[in-house]
Amino acid sequence: MQESGVAFGTSGARGLVSAMTDRVCYGYTLGFLQYMAEQGEFASGGEVALAGDLRPSSPRILAACARAVRDAGGVPVFCGYVPTPALALFAFGRGIPSLMVTGSHIPADRNGIKFYRSAGEVLKSDEAGMSRQVLDLGSDRFDAAAMLAMPETLPPITDAVEAYVQRYLDHFGAGALAGKKVGIYQHSAVGRDILARIVRELGAEIALLGRSEVFVPVDTEAIRPEDVELAQSWAAEFGLDAIVSTDGDSDRPLISDESGKWLRGDVLGILCASAIGATSVTTPVSSNTALEKSGRFASTRRTRIGSPYVIAAMTEELDAGASVVCGYEANGGFLLGSAVPGRTGLTRALPTRDAVLPILAVLAADAPSVSAQLADLPQRFTYSDRVIPFPPEVSKALFASLTDGDEAAQQALQTGLFGSFAGPCTTIDHTDGVRATFAGDAVIHLRGSGNAPELRCYTEAGTEADAVAINASAVAAIKAQLGL
Repeated sequence: MQESGVAFGTSGARGLVSAMTDRVCYGYTLGFLQYMAEQGEFASGGEVALAGDLRPSSPRILAACARAVRDAGGVPVFCGYVPTPALALFAFGRGIPSLMVTGSHIPADRNGIKFYRSAGEVLKSDEAGMSRQVLDLGSDRFDAAAMLAMPETLPPITDAVEAYVQRYLDHFGAGALAGKKVGIYQHSAVGRDILARIVRELGAEIALLGRSEVFVPVDTEAIRPEDVELAQSWAAEFGLDAIVSTDGDSDRPLISDESGKWLRGDVLGILCASAIGATSVTTPVSSNTALEKSGRFASTRRTRIGSPYVIAAMTEELDAGASVVCGYEANGGFLLGSAVPGRTGLTRALPTRDAVLPILAVLAADAPSVSAQLADLPQRFTYSDRVIPFPPEVSKALFASLTDGDEAAQQALQTGLFGSFAGPCTTIDHTDGVRATFAGDAVIHLRGSGNAPELRCYTEAGTEADAVAINASAVAAIKAQLGL
């Protein structure tokens, strides 16, 4: 970890492809399996499931991971190139560890490995156990470039798709989307054909849109301007009820209304939680406050950003006796903490980010349109953008200044930076980064990304135009302050 610069982010290990040599990926996998052995979840002869996304570097990294599984005495079970939640569903069903080679939404010059224990994600509390592992990487396994000295062949594919597809056909029932016309924005998402199949088999007419054989970094929290324009043109051209898509590893959803306007993931999460009858909802501090303002849920909780934190809080809710527990992130990824009734029986829990459930929950809702569902929520609007590149040393200096002094001093600094367009700062939340609320009820939340060298800026306001305008002004103010 120290040598390569490949470190744990908010969702697994991430780094530049050039830094993620076979030796590094082998070492991460070996450390994971040694830790799993300590926890009684892996032993010689045990299976380990693997899958990957469609980045050019994923097959090579998968091969290095498979070699590590074999050298640890395990049996690699290769599930192919499938959505992260499909891999998780498969592995949880078998009670075996698994790993997904994916960089999610980040550009193809980066990649990552996401690890799963036999019944759930590797949490932040597990990362220390992995990091302290002492590894024997051998003297002849790797060449001078830290690549495998001998080629590794991945085993034949074991199907993890059918159970994942059937899960949603069973939950929503035949004909659930009859009469709907849905666009499937495919780009380079690993689940592009699976999502199209599910929507079609539930009765919708589909239009396949924007397929790409070159990796496209679709970020569901920072949607590219070209994707905004594409969705609006497609909706007008094809007369669609909605357009749906996912990020690269298909665990974060995108859905538009009938005009081609993309929904924010934190609003999509509210609609899905309501559709399944959730009693306890957990989401990171960056998500839209319409969750609490809606009054639809008996219990709500806020956490740091990252699915491991959401899962930990969901587990606490389950332990406390909550009946229908779920969580979601601002990127729209939905985590089902408890089994919920479907059309043909119980749909079992899937406590990791999933894109399909929230998409289908909105498409299948008993409402005249997607926009009508939005109109029933309190009108709070969020927007996010990022500053790229944003080197770690710059990030460290920025947050040192934002957290210097007592609360009054910090509020004064926020007012100095943003007061000309947001008003005086009234409160500051340090749950994750620095989230400031201003007198006009606007919110500006700054946070260094855990996955890439970038600064995330989240804003919230009473109108969409204000949320966008405040975000642009905040980003400009930060750049001016730092001389970027």
